[in-house]
Amino acid sequence: MQVSDSSIRILAGLLEARTGQQLTMSRRWRIETALSSLLRERAISSLDELITILVMGKEPALSQRVVEALLNNETYFFRDRVPFDQLARTALPALAERRKDSKRIRIWSAGCSTGQEIYSLAMLFAEDPVRWHGWTIDLLGSDVSESAVNRARAGIYTQFEAQRGMGVTQMIRWFEEREDGWRAVEPLRKHVRFQVHNILEAPPHPGVGQFDIVLCRNVLLYLNAEKKRMAFERLSSAMAPDGWLMLGAGETVIGQTEKLVADRDWRGLYCLNGSGTEDRRTARA
Repeated sequence: MQVSDSSIRILAGLLEARTGQQLTMSRRWRIETALSSLLRERAISSLDELITILVMGKEPALSQRVVEALLNNETYFFRDRVPFDQLARTALPALAERRKDSKRIRIWSAGCSTGQEIYSLAMLFAEDPVRWHGWTIDLLGSDVSESAVNRARAGIYTQFEAQRGMGVTQMIRWFEEREDGWRAVEPLRKHVRFQVHNILEAPPHPGVGQFDIVLCRNVLLYLNAEKKRMAFERLSSAMAPDGWLMLGAGETVIGQTEKLVADRDWRGLYCLNGSGTEDRRTARA
């Protein structure tokens, strides 16, 4: 199936207008695969015919389905593992000390896709019950894709998805097998909530205070420089003064924003520029 240059331009414009993400060259090869099932379902013969329908503007729901199909929802449990080990060894124990009076921790996974990242965090807390007994743990996952958020909220995964990133013992402990897949058990789900949200918009409110940790991993890769700066403005405004931002391995704040700087001791974590320095020194002393 050929994809004309004009069709690519229209799809790219639609994706960027709805999400802020760019349809980069590395993602264009996915266009045919991503939209093929939608074309079959609607008995649309070609991508150019689909573009004609979109340009007419009479089917906004179809436009949204096209956008969601073009999004990269790649994720899995404990993705890249090292960041989760780092959180368990360093950031979470430090937060336990800093928040020992309020006994409340708030974490936001921005661009959570189908939810594996935030459920991975829920497992970190659940697997350390002595430390977190009596604490209120608020875990928020958000994504621009409504269909991804609905899947995350259901907490149901195929066996392949469940086993991707988790060992069998861990999977059996925290997921229950059903006819439609493996569902996160209630002790995990009770700490997790989800909402549809674009990181270029005002950040979601945690209810009280700000987020202690914000994860935005492998999302900014698809934004241009201007929109990255905007995203960093939004993300930094949601952080507690002594909080952290965690990005993906190929992402950085360097040259992108003055709001955030790399944590001087903990690789891969970023903190607000000029804020919380003394708190961090105290926590590490």
